[in-house]
Amino acid sequence: MALNDIERKQIEKAVGAFIEKRRPAPYIRPRLDFGFRVSGQSVELCEIRPQWDRPSIKRESPFAKATFVRTQGTWKVYWKRADLKWHSYEPVPEVEVIEDFLAVVRKDEHACFFG
Repeated sequence: MALNDIERKQIEKAVGAFIEKRRPAPYIRPRLDFGFRVSGQSVELCEIRPQWDRPSIKRESPFAKATFVRTQGTWKVYWKRADLKWHSYEPVPEVEVIEDFLAVVRKDEHACFFG
């Protein structure tokens, strides 16, 4: 089941504030930026860069994902490995609230999200 409108707005506000703090200086943003998307019951954080051979095309590369499991009332935490598949983030596989997910990404103890 997808997130309802109230949940979605709360998530967009929290994640938007997190991304805004992580974004590089304005003069760097055409070459590197961060963004997010909320789809269904998942939130993805992504890096935005121009395509190497056609700079007019912007490419989004997701690097962190949280999926809400309503029956358990928890968020599952994932990271994208070199095989380009989502894997459970084993140090903290699930959290209670989206703010805890953002804290895990911010801390990035094992350099899985920001390298």
